[in-house]
Amino acid sequence: MRFQPSELIYVEQASDNKISGLIDTLKAQIRTLSLVPRIFSANNEVCEDMLKREFKLGSLAGLGLSEYKQGVAALACMLDYIKHIALHHTITLEPPRLLADRSNLIIDLTTRRNLELVETLLGRERKGSLLGAIDSTCTSMGARKLKEWILRPLCDKETITLRHDFCQDLVENEGARAELRRELKTVVDIERLLARVSYGTFNARELLGIGASLAKVPVFAAIVRNLKSPAWQTIEKGLEQDAQDFAQLSELLERAINPEAPLSLKEGGIIRQGYNAKLDELRELHSHGKEWLSRLEERERESTGIKNLKVGYTSVFGYYIEVTKANSKLVPLHYTRKQTLVNSERYIIPELKEHEVKVLGAQEQIKKLEYELFQELRAAAASHTPALRRLAKLLAELDIYASFAQIAVSRGWVRPELAEEPCAEIIQGRHPVVEQTLGEFVPNDCHLNADKPMIILTGPNMSGKSTWLRQVAQIAILAQMGSFVPAQRAKLSIFDRIFTRVGASDDLVSGESTFMVEMSETANIVNNSTAKSLVVLDEIGRGTSTFDGLAIAQAVVEYLHDGPKPLTLFATHFHELTKLGRTLKGCRNFRVAVKELPDEVVFLHKIVPGGADRSYGIYVAKLAGMPSALLQRAEALLKRMEQNKKSKSDASQLGFDL
Repeated sequence: MRFQPSELIYVEQASDNKISGLIDTLKAQIRTLSLVPRIFSANNEVCEDMLKREFKLGSLAGLGLSEYKQGVAALACMLDYIKHIALHHTITLEPPRLLADRSNLIIDLTTRRNLELVETLLGRERKGSLLGAIDSTCTSMGARKLKEWILRPLCDKETITLRHDFCQDLVENEGARAELRRELKTVVDIERLLARVSYGTFNARELLGIGASLAKVPVFAAIVRNLKSPAWQTIEKGLEQDAQDFAQLSELLERAINPEAPLSLKEGGIIRQGYNAKLDELRELHSHGKEWLSRLEERERESTGIKNLKVGYTSVFGYYIEVTKANSKLVPLHYTRKQTLVNSERYIIPELKEHEVKVLGAQEQIKKLEYELFQELRAAAASHTPALRRLAKLLAELDIYASFAQIAVSRGWVRPELAEEPCAEIIQGRHPVVEQTLGEFVPNDCHLNADKPMIILTGPNMSGKSTWLRQVAQIAILAQMGSFVPAQRAKLSIFDRIFTRVGASDDLVSGESTFMVEMSETANIVNNSTAKSLVVLDEIGRGTSTFDGLAIAQAVVEYLHDGPKPLTLFATHFHELTKLGRTLKGCRNFRVAVKELPDEVVFLHKIVPGGADRSYGIYVAKLAGMPSALLQRAEALLKRMEQNKKSKSDASQLGFDL
């Protein structure tokens, strides 16, 4: 599976063993997966009608979905589910797009995991992955789009070249790059806020943030306009397409929303003073109510001659005028008795009653009116949803181009040359993740082409074989994403698929052993690779006996060499396979250079021509902290085994005391 859904929607009635097994497998593979059963009719006419109504289409042919009956049913099921959870909220969706495999580099789940594209093998963390190493984006929209690009690199040369052109321009124009990144940092997450606007789960400050971001659109258009590549005109037109509507919406939100608005919509204080006359009047009434009461109290004291007359309020009886019983003879006739106390009487007059109604209702009216006005603003923003989605997409792409350029400049990455014929010619290539982790990195070359499509790599553990293998594959992915690459020079063909077989692990869920997993993944490679594929194989045949493993490894090499002929990097501990570098026309031997000193072995991490004849396993065991007595015993056994191997032609006759 090449995607990481957070929810899996399936027909509730589909509970047979095959479906149940698939669901169990998906649960094990994707930690964020949640299963959401929904009862839904899979009648194709019903499904098509639902989609045509939603997206206002006369036919699904224009979307390229006519032949995808199951896909149409799945889309309709998903649409039905979205409408169900949205309840009374209005959800605006874009028409679905068909993602054709031929338009993107295919990276299966195994390869994505082995190359640690978006998360590490250990810990499944973003830090330490390729995504973590190259994400220098300034917005959340750009970060999400970057992840999408890593998992779905392009196969179209024209589009890849266009992305390289954008990156090149920003590499060469430091001022535009810096200004673009500075302005992008002020932009809110329009994509996510649009969803919140639709569901009504946003607050006033977030809506104001959308308005402030829209005010930046002319700034982005001006930056793009000054860049030299003609390709920028498309982005400039995209930014200017809805510029007038954005300006009006931005002005409206700026004029209407209080920048100090509370997070809760129920507290009031959302709408600016001066935006709505009725609201201003209610606020005036509420805020100046105490002053009015003080003036009333002073006036009534003077008119009645009752110097200790008081105007007060209780939640039970409301507003009142209180007069002591000693002064009750001075109470005017228009005073109406409201409450009798031990030492005083409380009265009400029409003017005070009228004020009470106004003041007590003002706060509730304020809250109600502010909420209504805010809903009008929400509706105004929601009416621009399609345009705002287009803007979010443009800003995310701009963010990625600026990020690519920033990384290229700061890390010394170069623009890759795109070749027509199968080719992976990399000079002084570096691993994009390890380089950032270690600081110092030993660069290495890679030379693969149609005439010499295969390299057999030998060398000891911990010498850098796996790093080099992953490095070449990651550089290829970066190139097809539209990024520059960590190398002195790189010339790469456009690959249709990248396959990897790295490491060993049991699949406990499906009950497959380490060797079975290894063979299944290898079978996928030999059955599906083409002359346009890149294949990375690290240790084939180690999960079984020596002779079985060696035989399978050699057969895989020969099959790939004589059959589909993908560009192949094959790392192995079977030194016997180095003979294939001499017998197969398109195969060459390379090894990791090692410097042997009297008391230690130094791994130089340099890939050089030729095959290795030793594995230095005991030295690696020493580095791992094995006891010295154990290491001495291993040395003695190794010498005896090597002597037996020289003296006996049949390896099965090897013998030694345990």
